Amino acid sequence: MTQHADSPPTDAPSPEHERGAPTPGAPGVGRLVGLDLARGLAVFGMYAVHVGPAPGQDGVIGFLMELAQGRSSALFAVLAGFAVALITGRRTPKTGLAGRQAVAKVIIRAVILIALGTALTLTGTPVVPILAFYGLFFLLVLPLYRLGAKPLALIAAGWALVGPQLLYVLKPVVGDRVFPTFGQADGIVSLLFTGGYPALTWVPFVIAGMAVARCDLAVTAVRIRLALTGVALAVTGYGGSWLALRLVPGAAEAVRKAEQGSGMSSMSSMPSVSPDSIGIFGDSPAGMLAAAPHSEATPSIVGATGVAILVITACLAAMDTFPRLRRLAKPVIAVGSMSLTAYVYHIVAIWLLNTEEATVQRLYILLGFIASVTVLATIWSRFFQRGPLEWLMGRATEMARRVQ
Repeated sequence: MTQHADSPPTDAPSPEHERGAPTPGAPGVGRLVGLDLARGLAVFGMYAVHVGPAPGQDGVIGFLMELAQGRSSALFAVLAGFAVALITGRRTPKTGLAGRQAVAKVIIRAVILIALGTALTLTGTPVVPILAFYGLFFLLVLPLYRLGAKPLALIAAGWALVGPQLLYVLKPVVGDRVFPTFGQADGIVSLLFTGGYPALTWVPFVIAGMAVARCDLAVTAVRIRLALTGVALAVTGYGGSWLALRLVPGAAEAVRKAEQGSGMSSMSSMPSVSPDSIGIFGDSPAGMLAAAPHSEATPSIVGATGVAILVITACLAAMDTFPRLRRLAKPVIAVGSMSLTAYVYHIVAIWLLNTEEATVQRLYILLGFIASVTVLATIWSRFFQRGPLEWLMGRATEMARRVQ
């Protein structure tokens, strides 16, 4: 069985945000709900990648499946940065005892996510769980939590430019891409360099999320600038890749052959996919110009970051501006409010049901996954503020109060 990656955690699910009494610098209720809406959409996109129909087919379904590839996991990673900022002080980073306890909270969450992600990876499902990578992302960005929006944005941009090139140079040393099979787990080399979500090329998403969280999202002008930034990044990433592949002699043909050879239009659980044949891990240097999902190339990182910022700003604005829409979107918001639970739920379901071997149409499988998690989340949210795993995570992080 071949394993492939997309989305988390996915993440890719982000841990639950703080839901207690408002604190200085904390976003308003509408903006917190907007984050849950974005997480819910990311969950559905992740389900589409892992159990949905193959992308690239004609029609609306094919377009939506293609749209989810790579971008749902990138959205989770950007939201991870938002979660770090919420825990450590969104607009104004916490200092003193509060700061030390916030850092402890992030570390505890990271350790739990690494352990939980490792356990899911050992099941050998046909998808690559992002949670272990996600936990490592938390640890790697933690030293940056006191920085403001502009320094964080600059670091994210610089990392997106340098990280993929560095990974390409290190490839002869660290080896080719690795996807663990049953009973295997990602080691430190896989988590950092060769796995489904190598930290060297995925951390920019998290830092970008921290930068967005540092902005005053209550101000309409700020939201507009963020939306325009998202558009600019998407155009630069995807448009720049399209242009570069046509200006560099032989580049487009080399990438086309790599994609045809792998049967790849994206990274999913489809057995025909071989994601180690394009992008940074491909045989041709032209892969560094590819904006394909999980190519780990700079254009892919830049473009997916832009899409994630657009989705987040749109969700935040919609939830603050249209109360009626908030009521209509309540089931999706419920899923987003327990995205960690929803993520683990779908990995376990894939493992138990062996969906890769299912004969029923994959669209029906996808609809079943979405309907079941939506119903469960909606019912649960009527009685509890947090999802079951989110509640356990919250209890575990209470140990941070012991930090003096």
